[in-house]
Amino acid sequence: MSNQTAYIVVMTTFPSLDEAKQLAERLLNQKLAACINILPKMHSLYIWQGQVEQGEEHQLLIKTRAEHYLPVQQLVLANHPYELPEIIALPISQGLPAYLQWIESSTS
Repeated sequence: MSNQTAYIVVMTTFPSLDEAKQLAERLLNQKLAACINILPKMHSLYIWQGQVEQGEEHQLLIKTRAEHYLPVQQLVLANHPYELPEIIALPISQGLPAYLQWIESSTS
């Protein structure tokens, strides 16, 4: 695909590494992602229902095609323990053409 904005990084967080890995494997097995980075545990602070909350989470960086956003979102929602999980997609505006082609072929 020549349009580089056809590729995205979807971000979400999970409270446990096991849950994060389970989602990553589902996304990869369904060819909805080419690569998923699970970052080490981090400390998150956020506003929830008017209160400052905090907790430990793992950040997932899901590399995929923009056309897969909705199925990725649905799979995250179906497997997420949070009432309102973070699901944010960022466009990939530039990238090594061979890497973007790898995303394309890995998710086809």
